[in-house]
Amino acid sequence: MERHDSHRSVTIISAVGLAAAVAMALWGLPAIDLHGPRHRWGVMGPTCGATRAAWFTAQGDLGRAWTYNPLGNLAVVLAGLAVVRTLIGLTTSRWVMWSVTGATTRRRILYAVALVLVTALEVRQQSRATLLMGP
Repeated sequence: MERHDSHRSVTIISAVGLAAAVAMALWGLPAIDLHGPRHRWGVMGPTCGATRAAWFTAQGDLGRAWTYNPLGNLAVVLAGLAVVRTLIGLTTSRWVMWSVTGATTRRRILYAVALVLVTALEVRQQSRATLLMGP
């Protein structure tokens, strides 16, 4: 716990992301196309489907969100936790903090695991290209 918010950018990004998810739950998906050129060629990245997944998560349809992209569920939950952290910090003047410490070997293992997970997600999303290319 600290007396100031050392992760203010995370707080702001999370609040904006959570507000966007709530707005999409109320009014639907954005009217603009957010896809890059690779998507039009049928190449799916690890974030393909994440907007629709966040939309479904905000509506409470977690299964359908997972079908589009597991990151949608994770992003909305983490953004919600960041907002709760902000509310606690603003009311108590004590901010919950986190830090990544440890030996270089542990960090390298963490990076390797993250790389494997992102690669697995990209393969998963590519296997769902037909679903993700749809409307």
